[in-house]
Amino acid sequence: MRAVPTDLPGVLVIEPDVHRDARGFFFESFHAAKYEAFGILGPFVQDNHSRSAAGTIRGLHLQVLQPQAKLVRTVEGSVFDVAVDVRRGSPTFGRWVSVVLSADNFRQLYIPHGYAHGFAVLSPTAQVEYKCTNFYDPAYEVGIAWNDPVIGIRWPVDTPILSERDSRHPTLAVQSPLLPIYQATDS
Repeated sequence: MRAVPTDLPGVLVIEPDVHRDARGFFFESFHAAKYEAFGILGPFVQDNHSRSAAGTIRGLHLQVLQPQAKLVRTVEGSVFDVAVDVRRGSPTFGRWVSVVLSADNFRQLYIPHGYAHGFAVLSPTAQVEYKCTNFYDPAYEVGIAWNDPVIGIRWPVDTPILSERDSRHPTLAVQSPLLPIYQATDS
């Protein structure tokens, strides 16, 4: 297993060791001690699972005051997974990274506190599972427009399927007063 750093501090692509044979495959989708060695600290307290149709974009989401770090993987199909640094004062504020997560490549994306998360479905359907370090609370949820021109995510979907809520999120600039403040100790 290895952790591949991205251009955003603390955001990691996890590439697990997958053991394949005639029966199929086996891999550890989570091992606390191994992930801790990469700086991924729990505890993870909630697991979420979504299924989405081709062309769906979910996001960009985060929680403030009760922040969640996330460990994301795809168990069916493939997605274009995105993390955006939304920590006010961060040297990488407003920058984003993406990785294709699929049931075939077994990759995971670790997204620490202070980052918004979203994904676009690339396959006919996709099932995404992610672990969270804090419980979901709608009172603390913040959304950012998936198509914010200042962030400039190059989504692989031209006319996405969006939830009503995701279609109404304001831009990063509008949400800025609500967003977490960067601490020099943030990784």
